[in-house]
Amino acid sequence: MAKKINIKGPIVGNSEVWIYEWFGIEATSPNSVSKVIDEANGEDLEVEINSGGGSIFAGSEIYTILKDYKGHVTVKIVGLAASAASVIAMAGNKVMMSPTAQMMIHNVSTYTSGDYRDMEHSAEVLKSANNTIANAYRLKTGKTQEELLKLMDNETWMTAQKAKELGFIDEIMFDEEQQLIANHGYSGLLPPEVINKMRNMLKNPNDKNNSDIFMQKIKSQLNLLKLKGEVYHE
Repeated sequence: MAKKINIKGPIVGNSEVWIYEWFGIEATSPNSVSKVIDEANGEDLEVEINSGGGSIFAGSEIYTILKDYKGHVTVKIVGLAASAASVIAMAGNKVMMSPTAQMMIHNVSTYTSGDYRDMEHSAEVLKSANNTIANAYRLKTGKTQEELLKLMDNETWMTAQKAKELGFIDEIMFDEEQQLIANHGYSGLLPPEVINKMRNMLKNPNDKNNSDIFMQKIKSQLNLLKLKGEVYHE
């Protein structure tokens, strides 16, 4: 029986995943994937994906770990594989997709500030990151870098049928002809200010902000973000 890896919720770095766990938010980090791979020891792997994406660096690490695995890797997209999660999906020897699932690829984005030199530098960094992501898509689909970058520019959403037509997946699960669309609103990725507040609070345990009132405030802010449907892509 194949070992199972779940890629669920936002994809985050190893140093941040504990914050999501503290809030009771399901998230995926490279270490959680490595742990299952170490236990698998060459056995077949089944990777189940339902994620709106997250950190491209954490996503790249997970993609590389899976791609380098010596055993057979089957990827099943059961809900959403967007942004960094779509990159991870490309690591499978066989990629399958539910007829009710969707895949989305787009350009990398970031938070930045500064003068025009900082902005120009950030733009070059983003273009470079786009090209590295497109490499994963190119190895799977056989499409040219230019074709893939155009699809990313357009923020391309794909049903299972479209993803198979373009070469992003190998097979549609259950072989049904449905094209059900799953709405993509809130990715679940915590805003940087929430993460920073948590870190500062734990560095200063005697600070007056370390109180039930403060924690309720952060939780209220998180719930508000969910209601507003704000999306954070890195």
